[in-house]
Amino acid sequence: MIPRAFQIQITDNVATLLDATTAGPVEIIGAGADAVAALEAIPPGHKIALCNIHANQAVMKYGARIGHAIRDIKSGEWVHLHNLASDLDERSGSLDLNSGAPTDTDHAYV
Repeated sequence: MIPRAFQIQITDNVATLLDATTAGPVEIIGAGADAVAALEAIPPGHKIALCNIHANQAVMKYGARIGHAIRDIKSGEWVHLHNLASDLDERSGSLDLNSGAPTDTDHAYV
């Protein structure tokens, strides 16, 4: 089975994966694109770039700007904390890539 992702709005430049993927074809369900080639393994629920997204360009999901690229992102690449910064949360650049937990505070309790 070919992994699937969904795109809500034609203006979205990312889609959300319904299935885990490795490098290879991904079927896009919804508005706009019909397929994209994943460049790497991406977990379900995460974003895949539907086109090349340039550094500082808006990342659009569900018809809304969710942040901006902090470097160039290739079509088919995983879009996550390593290449995306939130426009709403200044701390997004300091979150752990795997867990999303803040890394800029000490969680030790006395």
